[in-house]
Amino acid sequence: MDKVMAIFKKELKGFLMSPGFYFCCFAVTAVMSWMYPSSLSMFAAQVQNAQFSQHMGQGSNYNIHYGVFLRHLSQLNLLLILIIPVFTMRLFAEEKKLRTFDLLLTAPITSAQIVIGKYLAALGAVFFICFLALLYPLATIPFADISWAPLLIASAGIFLLGAVYAAMNLFCSAMTESIIVASITSVIMNVGVWFLGVGVEVFDEPTVRKVFEHISLNQHLVAIVEGTIRTSSLIYFGSLIVLFCFISERVVEASRWR
Repeated sequence: MDKVMAIFKKELKGFLMSPGFYFCCFAVTAVMSWMYPSSLSMFAAQVQNAQFSQHMGQGSNYNIHYGVFLRHLSQLNLLLILIIPVFTMRLFAEEKKLRTFDLLLTAPITSAQIVIGKYLAALGAVFFICFLALLYPLATIPFADISWAPLLIASAGIFLLGAVYAAMNLFCSAMTESIIVASITSVIMNVGVWFLGVGVEVFDEPTVRKVFEHISLNQHLVAIVEGTIRTSSLIYFGSLIVLFCFISERVVEASRWR
């Protein structure tokens, strides 16, 4: 465990000293600072129209969780697709380019410990970015009544999604010594994972549709961001993370044998 923590601290320190990571944080705050007030203004206008309609005898109901927070988290998801590759591409690719990867392979540490340490550092960076995004709903506390459980569950769901991106991007970085190739393939995989469940809309046969629903990232994420925790969804996200960390470990181990 000490060796894993040593790798974790080294990589996390690398993130904190990297201009690229601070650029990612700046990009998130810049986009959120522009989009979140716009979403609030739109929601406020909808509430005013709803109150007028109710006064005229037409029933209506608006929820800030669905009207603002879920839109905010969906925007965060789009940012994570592009941002996580920026700081995960260096985890292995940069070390291979600088030839420090060979030193790491000859150190008294297993491939699994290397991968886990680097992945935990990437997870720490993802958590920090998700925390920055969570500050915006928290700033709404003086102006609105917030249901904390759905908000925190939805935020945890986006963090789990970011954890999946980080695991896939770690694998992409382990496969090459080119930072550019690692970042491009990472973005492609982040976008491509959303098409796993496309068969739900294509096939009519119930059994096939059920299989595609099970592997559909969107199907599992929707339930979580709406405030529902399902064991099947947690197993799904955990399986993807373990799968890509495992094959990353296999790639590192193969490099050691070569």
